[in-house]
Amino acid sequence: MTIAVASHSFPKHPTLRQELLERYPDAAFNETGAPLPAQALVDFLRGHDKAITGLEVLDDALFEALPELRVVSKYGVGLDMIDLDAARRHGVSVRWTPGVNRQAVAELTIGFIIALCRRIVPLAGDLRRGIWGHGRGARQISSSTVGVVGCGHVGQTVARLCRAFGARVVAHDIVDYFDFYQQNEVQPLPLDSLLRDSDIVTVHTPLDASTRGLIDAGAIALMKPTAFLINTARGGIVDEAALTTALIEKRIAGAAADVFAIEPAIGADLLQLPTFLGTPHIGGSTVEAALAMGRAAIEGLERPDDEIDVTSRV
Repeated sequence: MTIAVASHSFPKHPTLRQELLERYPDAAFNETGAPLPAQALVDFLRGHDKAITGLEVLDDALFEALPELRVVSKYGVGLDMIDLDAARRHGVSVRWTPGVNRQAVAELTIGFIIALCRRIVPLAGDLRRGIWGHGRGARQISSSTVGVVGCGHVGQTVARLCRAFGARVVAHDIVDYFDFYQQNEVQPLPLDSLLRDSDIVTVHTPLDASTRGLIDAGAIALMKPTAFLINTARGGIVDEAALTTALIEKRIAGAAADVFAIEPAIGADLLQLPTFLGTPHIGGSTVEAALAMGRAAIEGLERPDDEIDVTSRV
């Protein structure tokens, strides 16, 4: 069994590297410090029957070029970089552990909420420039309605944390999480009602054909002019051009994102706006989450063949 670790961040973690090498002494690592582009990825994976991948794009052309590849284990939780139909056609089993970084992403979301509600970043910038402001117009989470779009692992964790602050929480999902809603006093709503009702809208859906562009110009137009929009899920769910226009025209009060349609998002127009707060896809970048994701990826390599993998659920 030959293992290749294409993820550029996995080998940077000495504990994960050592734990993998203890099981697979001949494992190969991507040492470039960046995701491998198409042909370089094929060349790196060639001759290996199992792989750990992160942000690399795995498409039909790659699977066609690597008939020896039998198992892909995902470092992280997003599957939008993998063509699951193509994997299934080529007999490649995709191993995936959902929700493994839920706490890290949820805590970043809460950080965004607090930063936006209290205007922390612009006020800190003012103070650095010698301006002593008073932060008038700041708001508390405890008196806000938080709308959670996508109430899976991360969304549920965000909802619980917001309820702990005393916020009213509403949620929208194509899945009916009835027991969760009842136990945590979360009110399910249609998406348009959630957008109209919420002071803070936070997005936690996967990126697929049904969610790409879900929060578009029409959706943003339903929001209150005093509302904030947060995306820590995937770039592409929120229409960034529509969001940029809405912020410039002050149709919503502010926004934050950890993810972008094109990454790295250096030079994106959004990043220049004073009412926007952006971070470079750090949602799962905590020591605890990295260990959990890495260990889940290692275990995925060894999952029995008769266990259900993600390709069987497509």
